Amino acid sequence: MQKLLMEFIGTFFLTFTVSMVVLDPPAGILGPVAIGLVLSILVYAGGYISGGLYNPAVTLGAFMRHSLKGVDVIPYFLAQGLGALAAALWVPLYKPFFDSVPAMLIDLENSITVEFFFTFLLVFVVLQTATSKRLKGNQFYGFAIGMTVTVGAIAVGSISGAVFNPAVGLALKYYGLLTDATYFYYLAVQLAAGVCAALIFKFLNPDEE
Repeated sequence: MQKLLMEFIGTFFLTFTVSMVVLDPPAGILGPVAIGLVLSILVYAGGYISGGLYNPAVTLGAFMRHSLKGVDVIPYFLAQGLGALAAALWVPLYKPFFDSVPAMLIDLENSITVEFFFTFLLVFVVLQTATSKRLKGNQFYGFAIGMTVTVGAIAVGSISGAVFNPAVGLALKYYGLLTDATYFYYLAVQLAAGVCAALIFKFLNPDEE
């Protein structure tokens, strides 16, 4: 229960921060910085309890890398999804946007490509920096993970919205920023990216098995 509560809390604050900085009025260039910093903070705060995953794609990658037990996968998914939805319910108290927010106008083909690329990079960085035996005990893993999201948000935020996280995407779908179809395409490519990142990690680090 401690692990699940930590995943709920972490996903709540990550989703809340994302929502507050991207919804009208947006935070501009400081938005990606805030998102990366809050993720770093949450990874450091909860890493020793739950692994500080806060993302179903990362959860799937961690399971395939054997740093998360199979029995924990579905409970983690549920805790992360509930954390994101809880944040989505709170945000309108501060940003009453529902009457005016349109769905994001995106090129789906380009969007799912960059969502795959940067979700892959995020999961790969998590596995390399936070689970590798060679880097055990390092103190930079949280910063590396958070800055990966910041870089991705700056690089491709204008293309896909820089979601990289099915739980955060669930909140964006709730707001109406993502259509149902777009969300499910994002979900598929993000989970596929998590699987690919784990496979590449295992190929590059055969001694970790």
